[in-house]
Amino acid sequence: MRRNLKWLLMLCVTLLAVPVQAALTIEITGGAGNQIPVAIVPFAAESTQPQSISGIVSADLMRSGLFRMVDPSGVQPQPHEPAEVRYPDWQGRNAEALVIGGMTPRPDGRIDVHFRLLDVVKQNQLAGFNYTIVPAQLRATAHKIADVIYEKLTGDIGVFSTRIAYIVKEGKRFELQVADADGYGAQTVMASQEPILSPAWSPDGEKLAYVSFEKKKPIIYVQMLKTGARHALASFKGSNSAPAWSPDGRKLAIVLTRDGRSQLYLINADGGNLQRWSDSSGIDTEPDFSPDGKWIIFTSDRGGSPQIYRMPAVGGVGQRITFEGSYNVSPQFSPDGKNFVFIQRNGGQFHVAVQDFATGQVQVLTDTTMDEAPSYAPNGKMIIYATEVNRRGVLAAVSSDGRVKQRLSVQAGDVREPAWGPLLKNQ
Repeated sequence: MRRNLKWLLMLCVTLLAVPVQAALTIEITGGAGNQIPVAIVPFAAESTQPQSISGIVSADLMRSGLFRMVDPSGVQPQPHEPAEVRYPDWQGRNAEALVIGGMTPRPDGRIDVHFRLLDVVKQNQLAGFNYTIVPAQLRATAHKIADVIYEKLTGDIGVFSTRIAYIVKEGKRFELQVADADGYGAQTVMASQEPILSPAWSPDGEKLAYVSFEKKKPIIYVQMLKTGARHALASFKGSNSAPAWSPDGRKLAIVLTRDGRSQLYLINADGGNLQRWSDSSGIDTEPDFSPDGKWIIFTSDRGGSPQIYRMPAVGGVGQRITFEGSYNVSPQFSPDGKNFVFIQRNGGQFHVAVQDFATGQVQVLTDTTMDEAPSYAPNGKMIIYATEVNRRGVLAAVSSDGRVKQRLSVQAGDVREPAWGPLLKNQ
């Protein structure tokens, strides 16, 4: 029991970590049962650019596990406009969708990019967009195109244009990094010789809250990603940990030991108006808001073992909601509020699991054994988490139904505590 309590108390500030500017290598280890066959023709003139838009789009769709790429190389001439498409060529290759496009450099250095998504079976156009960009926006534009394709073919929102945050430990150096959802474009937000923990995205995607030990004690900071400006949100006596933003971005739930045990508090985003939220006989930690802001879920050992509880966001009595097993921690609401993901211990192994609020049904999603810190993609279809492989921290992802599995790793360093960023308003 003492061991569980000590682990739970430290979980708010669990060490996690990744190397500077290193892209995460993604290995797909599983896929959906019925994959949509899609052919993506190399865009016209893309070979003159430093990055292949069609290649990035293909990689995005393949990572989702929902698509099967159809090789377009045998069709000649290769089409770049709808009028050039001979649909029987693609029907013969069993493609159900076709992506074509092109790139035209402008005299001012910008590039016109266009693409079309075509239904091979119905022989019509499903989507088409034109973009004018600078070369540095090639990868971001490819992600936007993949998002459009994903949404048109699955009916769900694409998240290829989103970002992830994570912590890397290289030797004695800790770095909080932000990268594209595919692991590229990693940038260091903050670095320290002391631990950095628990990154949490603001709903607008412009700020990160996190815990830093740079002053030899856990303090919660909020940092602007564009400017690097930051302020100490919570630096009270004792431990300050586990920040979680409210859906409107005006407040954060945090965990403090200022009054003794770890308990839940509510604080304004500018650090004012601190209010105590929970008052239990145990350790309360790891809060998370429901998408509508009406509820919070959190971990507590008030009943004798770490379990997950739910409480109205206006305050009140916490209600226990996990009953399978003696150890359930680290809850996070799904984006639609119908489920929550958490870590469940079974036979000494730690797995990612999801539970349905309406039925209470639990599904274990992972076969890795040292899982922690699960975080939903903003469309609810994938969950990123940290685990261990050969005693080294790596990131992994699993679909919300458990069918699609990915592993994200780097050549050196420990990678931990992932947090999937929100959809951005300008997407």
